[in-house]
Amino acid sequence: MPQVEWFIVMGIGGFFLVLGIALLTSGKRAARNYYDSLSSLSDARKFLERAPRPRFESLKIGGRISIAVGLVVLLVGAGFWIWG
Repeated sequence: MPQVEWFIVMGIGGFFLVLGIALLTSGKRAARNYYDSLSSLSDARKFLERAPRPRFESLKIGGRISIAVGLVVLLVGAGFWIWG
């Protein structure tokens, strides 16, 4: 492969890094907003028993996976660009 094509691979890795950071911050922000709204309720126990469980952890886990994949792809692309 020509060396220019490894920039595409590194760009994909960078995209996954940005996506992972966005997912992590989105999950943290959504969790904070959810728990802040709970503190303003007069009867939080009643709300917690009826409401579905929040799924903020899935955003955080997806962000971590995306960051891991992005780092691997970015490092592989950089390695092939340098030594390729």
